[in-house]
Amino acid sequence: MDIGELLAFKPEQTPKRPHEDDDDFAVPEPAPSDIGKRGGGGDEKAKRMRRIADAKETANYKKSQEGNAGSGSAGSTFEFDPELTEEERLNILKYVESEEAEGDVLDEQGLKKLILVFEKRNLKNQEMRIKFSDSPEKFMESELDLHAVIQELKAVATVPDLYPLLVELHGLHSLLELLAHQNTDIAVAVVDLLQEVTDVDILGESSDGAEALIEALRKEQICALLVQNLERLNEQVKEESDGVHNTLAIVENLIEIEGEFVREAATQGLLAWILKRLKGKSPFDPNKLYCSEILSILIQTENENRLLLGTLDGVDVLLQQLAIYKRHDPASNEEQEYMSNLFNCLCSALMARENRDRFLNGEGLQLMNLMLREKKMSRNGSLKVLDHAMAGPDGRENCNKFVEILGLRTIFPLFMKTPKRNKQRLLSVDEHEEHVCSVIASMLRNCKGTQRQRMLTKFTENDHEKVDRLLELHLKYLAKVEAIDKEIDQQPKDAAIDEDEETENNYIKRLTGGLFTLQRIDYILLEVSATSETVKQRVLQILNLRGASMKTIRSIMREYAGNLGDGDTEWREQEQTHILSLVDRF
Repeated sequence: MDIGELLAFKPEQTPKRPHEDDDDFAVPEPAPSDIGKRGGGGDEKAKRMRRIADAKETANYKKSQEGNAGSGSAGSTFEFDPELTEEERLNILKYVESEEAEGDVLDEQGLKKLILVFEKRNLKNQEMRIKFSDSPEKFMESELDLHAVIQELKAVATVPDLYPLLVELHGLHSLLELLAHQNTDIAVAVVDLLQEVTDVDILGESSDGAEALIEALRKEQICALLVQNLERLNEQVKEESDGVHNTLAIVENLIEIEGEFVREAATQGLLAWILKRLKGKSPFDPNKLYCSEILSILIQTENENRLLLGTLDGVDVLLQQLAIYKRHDPASNEEQEYMSNLFNCLCSALMARENRDRFLNGEGLQLMNLMLREKKMSRNGSLKVLDHAMAGPDGRENCNKFVEILGLRTIFPLFMKTPKRNKQRLLSVDEHEEHVCSVIASMLRNCKGTQRQRMLTKFTENDHEKVDRLLELHLKYLAKVEAIDKEIDQQPKDAAIDEDEETENNYIKRLTGGLFTLQRIDYILLEVSATSETVKQRVLQILNLRGASMKTIRSIMREYAGNLGDGDTEWREQEQTHILSLVDRF
């Protein structure tokens, strides 16, 4: 039942006055069994819901009746119980509107009192633990009291404007110290509190509060403290498993608010811990999925983190985890997402040149080739990984090795016929064709000697069937790009965007609309036509039959040569010269 239904609910019996049943407003004492439990505030929440409903009923206690002669309140919606004072009436209205009683809202004075109680209980617990170190039953009561006040401190998460005061009073510092508390229930309770305090939506309500909290957490090296706590948590215990999940949520919150945490989290031990967690032989679970998501975030944009992953044998860990899906599909949608995350992590890792060598030495090419042949769900991810492993000048060794391990027998059938997409296949037809064409284009650019000759031979066998397929794809993607160009011509000019930015935006739109794949296809056409006169004649023949022209291909490739990006200057100049020489010979 949601709040709206509760507010609309009308019991048959006479509604209570707000001053009746005062127990409803009493704060329940924490039971010993509450320690370590997640979501233990269910009863309190139910009582709060009842109080809201009672308040609403009281406010509507005497509704005005239409046509009530002589009634002075005919114009108002309802009439309050005359026994209520003006202050009580306002409090009821405020309660109904904000869902919180005035007394429940934490203010500066309330926070100061709460922190004072917390510090006293924390100190008492430390003293009792030292005094009765061999008698847990004697310090257990102080531990329960400490746990209870940590739960009460969650109220600060509803008032982010008080975060600077929390930092100033050293409350945050004391809480972070408790992450190393001997009792993991206390540490997990602090993690739970931090997860609520760092919630992105909450921090968005107060820029000053967010700034003060983030700055303080960075000074305290929050990520290192969280990792130290993670190392000792036993995920076989549900409460501690929840603590692991909440720890990862804190990191995700911090990264979303402050991008610098991406680097700090990795270097302060989180990257190593995640790889160790993924490497473990435990079965798939939600925490494993969350680890893969956080790993993906850590190495998506930060090259230093990719290099760190490589030095920690992260490429091998990813390959070992993915090898499970060589012959077996994931058992659930969540596990499918996990597998997809691992493939994305491997793609990000391969953007660092050093990791391509590790991928090659770890027999990553052989694994991807086997996955392509097995026709399981992993085929889609392996195709994407091959694309990343072979692209650019850093992919030269991988390209030559792929031909050596008979990869051409795997990739060309996928080029000739795109597999049909169904619920279990993660790539669309266009994505599949993009990756296959990119892999072939990379091999044509990077392969030398006999490997290159084996590549070129593929385009002349079986009566040039692969050339026919190339031109079929060329015409398909040319039509897509022409449709996008027409759309761009018809769109109104945006006065707020300057001409250079508009040109760039339009080029990106064309790339995502099919131009990127078309460039790969036409590059392959130029490469194979330059080395075989029979191939060139076949290309001309089909273009004439279909009413297309070589001029279009030249134009596309000149544009491509002029937009090679911001990579290595020497490589870019070499590539431009190579492409333009191919255009001239076509």
